[in-house]
Amino acid sequence: MSTSSRLPDTFNRLAWSNLAAQSAEQIALAAAPIVAVLTLGVAEGQTGLLQTALTLPFVLFAIPAGLLADRISRRSLMAGAEALRAAALAAVVLLLWLGALNLPLLALLGFAAVCGTVVYSVAAPALVPSLVTSELLPAANARIELARTVAFASGPALGGALVGWLGASPAFAFAAALSAIAVVLLSGLYEPARAPVPRRHPFQEIREGAAFVFHHALLRPVFVTQFIFNTGWFLQLAVFVPYAVRHLGLSATGVGIVLGMYGVGMVIGALLATRVMRRIAFGTVIGLGPVTGFAAAVVMALTVLLPSPWLAGLSFFLLGVGPILWVISTTTLRQSVTPSSLLGRVSAINIMSYGARPVGSALGAVVGGFWSAEACLYLAAAVFAVQALVIWLSPAVALDRQPKMVEDGAAARC
Repeated sequence: MSTSSRLPDTFNRLAWSNLAAQSAEQIALAAAPIVAVLTLGVAEGQTGLLQTALTLPFVLFAIPAGLLADRISRRSLMAGAEALRAAALAAVVLLLWLGALNLPLLALLGFAAVCGTVVYSVAAPALVPSLVTSELLPAANARIELARTVAFASGPALGGALVGWLGASPAFAFAAALSAIAVVLLSGLYEPARAPVPRRHPFQEIREGAAFVFHHALLRPVFVTQFIFNTGWFLQLAVFVPYAVRHLGLSATGVGIVLGMYGVGMVIGALLATRVMRRIAFGTVIGLGPVTGFAAAVVMALTVLLPSPWLAGLSFFLLGVGPILWVISTTTLRQSVTPSSLLGRVSAINIMSYGARPVGSALGAVVGGFWSAEACLYLAAAVFAVQALVIWLSPAVALDRQPKMVEDGAAARC
């Protein structure tokens, strides 16, 4: 019997809910800017308001979501968050039908929908360890990430196709229906009871979660590596499209195909993750993602000397395969070494590493503006080298196997 077939039915409900929720998110995120431009006639400059609204919740609400995930039922929290997203998407459909949708309303409802995404993303990793045994955590996380990668790879294309074929309202209605399905699946999920925890001041609880991550010999370098990785990734991404058109001679279709190799790599990596983690030392798997990211950045930098779309496609493929192994292995690590009462806050702090993304984009704008896109690619390779060095100098890569699950109250620091 395969590992995936031994995952319990309760977890499988979560996995299907996750697929529905992630698909709803990606379809809506793809449809929103298309509707803004084609239906509302929004100019390019004004779309910045929409993009800000769709990213700001990750900065504002990750930590509050982590606090709630450690205080109340994680299943109920996720169901409520997904219901909020379904309601926001349904409101978009209603406003489109009434002809009353405008950019501020679309941004406001998009903001509300992404708030649901943030809460779901924080609570789900904290819920998984209560549904499966320690031995099944890698397989469970691989299943969760496979759903996310499938949604990431297919959702934008599906969202664009739905808007193009059927119109804006059916696209948002389909996304709202998927969110509603996720709520129904979560409502039938059994969550084991957790021991009550004393209520303290929120800032004290936030400090406790942050101190746990930044004083932990394994989690601290993981966070630093992830922050640096996101900086390098978005530095490269910020300049790739104009670079690909100007230097590689790619058309819009060609750019789309090259970027699509990232999704292909993610899906293949998620499918192979459980098998890889059975055959290779746990710490080595953790180190593979950053090294693969560095290799991908070097391959992309080589296109400056050898302007080949094939090399660019290989770079994005590697950026999909390796880092998805990183996500699965480091999620398993966090779940193993973190007491259940802290999992929500630790997951939230992990999501806060996404704050490096605008840093990378801004760095790309500055370096690309003052020097060139080629300089950005060389700098990105250097940034990726640093993140690989950070993790390979840490004790995380020396782990022979997945750490044993810690219990609440245990001294989990290494």
